[in-house]
Amino acid sequence: MMSWLGLMVIFAADPAGAPADPFLQMAPFILIAVMFFVMIVLPKSKDSKQRKAQLAAMKKNDRVYTSSGIIGTIANISADGKEVTLKVDDNAKIRVFRQSIEGFYGDAPTTEASPPA
Repeated sequence: MMSWLGLMVIFAADPAGAPADPFLQMAPFILIAVMFFVMIVLPKSKDSKQRKAQLAAMKKNDRVYTSSGIIGTIANISADGKEVTLKVDDNAKIRVFRQSIEGFYGDAPTTEASPPA
């Protein structure tokens, strides 16, 4: 049984002893680079664009959650757009950076409370 190294030597070298084509020698590295780009870079950039669009679409009364696990409703967005005030309870509000918001959490809360079952 022939090893992978033996197969690579057969395909890379010319039987007459002439040097192999430089493109054929670089082909595995080019293939790895293309696979890395397609499998890692493209999905990452797609997710980044989607996250930027979500952060830009935030508005008052949206329920969101932060990277630290805090769930709240947006009460105010600062004038420069870098800070968001979250209402986490009836009397509790906190300010967080807009970038620390991970995503939206379900639907916006209703204004009237439903009776317990």
